[in-house]
Amino acid sequence: MAAIKSRHQRPPARPGGERLGSVLLAALALPGLLPVEAVAENAPEHAVLAYKQLYYQDSQPGLDRITVNAPSVYGLLPMGEHWSVEGSAVVDAVSGASPRYYSTVSGASHMDDLRTAGDAKLSYYRERSAYSVSLSRSQEHDYISNAAALDARFSSADNNTTYNLGVGVARDSINPTNDLVDDETKNSLQGIVGVTRALTAVDLVQLQLAYSSGHGYFSDPYKLFDNRPRERNQGTALLRWNHHVAAADATLRLNYRYYNDSYGIAAHTLGLEWVQPLGRNFSLTPSLRYYTQSSADFYIDPPASAPFPNIPEGAYSSLDQRLSAFGALAVAGKLEWRLSPEWSTDFKAEYYQQRAEWRLTGNGSPGLEPFRYVSFEFGLTRRF
Repeated sequence: MAAIKSRHQRPPARPGGERLGSVLLAALALPGLLPVEAVAENAPEHAVLAYKQLYYQDSQPGLDRITVNAPSVYGLLPMGEHWSVEGSAVVDAVSGASPRYYSTVSGASHMDDLRTAGDAKLSYYRERSAYSVSLSRSQEHDYISNAAALDARFSSADNNTTYNLGVGVARDSINPTNDLVDDETKNSLQGIVGVTRALTAVDLVQLQLAYSSGHGYFSDPYKLFDNRPRERNQGTALLRWNHHVAAADATLRLNYRYYNDSYGIAAHTLGLEWVQPLGRNFSLTPSLRYYTQSSADFYIDPPASAPFPNIPEGAYSSLDQRLSAFGALAVAGKLEWRLSPEWSTDFKAEYYQQRAEWRLTGNGSPGLEPFRYVSFEFGLTRRF
């Protein structure tokens, strides 16, 4: 299901605390579970209806922070031999407090918010190509995001190579409740290109490049001393390799992502998954992910003794911990159960921890409280 931007801190899916063209990437990026051989573009044969329930809880030592409960639904409907339409909707119920020392909301304060989001995608399929248009909207009481995307995919004559490319635009409106900012906007343009190649009968590789250019209000109106540049350019390079291990009837998935932006943040992500079928109806997928990033050029370390830093008037600055230098580890496990040819269910649990001293190269930002989260997902899918 497509992920749509929100100002709240949720599971850190993107470097630097920002979602790089999340609507576009959700619509255009090839799925993480890639087959062991490329196939020609074909319209889906079956309709799909799926439900997903997410529970997310993050914390710092002695402080429970943000809790998210997010039910969502997804539907896919084939229309004849060449068309399909799909869409999803999600409701995020968010409550808790922001990180201590980084916000005008203290750890003892409480906040509640509700986000509703939806997206729709229309696809047209030819023998060796497919074309799609996507629209999406996300709304909170103080933040509205609208986005649109176009993408295309092309397969080679031998079906061993697939190329994908796309472009998307987004416009966000920001109207916080503290009266410090009024009628601000943020506009962005995103692009993505990629190639997927079946090297052998058991090896599949993928390279994707994405770039986003944004202009407008990027500061966080709820954080003290948060004054960010009104332009942000972001780029990523993603490399995936899937290898089918015949002896274990399993698949090893490896991925590496490099991220860089005009704020000065450079980040690296390494991921590993092992997909192990258990009989005919079960599959278990343990995974491990490591993430490391440098700090933004204007990030300010929290003071050791004084309550507030001394910042020149008008200077770029932020105490947002998501713009600091740190490293993080995440371990997860997913169990899938095929109940019948029509029904399937899955359950996923993940634990994530972030520390300044876990940064891979150089020193992490000092004065940061350790940050951690746990998340649980339950899914139920019906095919028709």
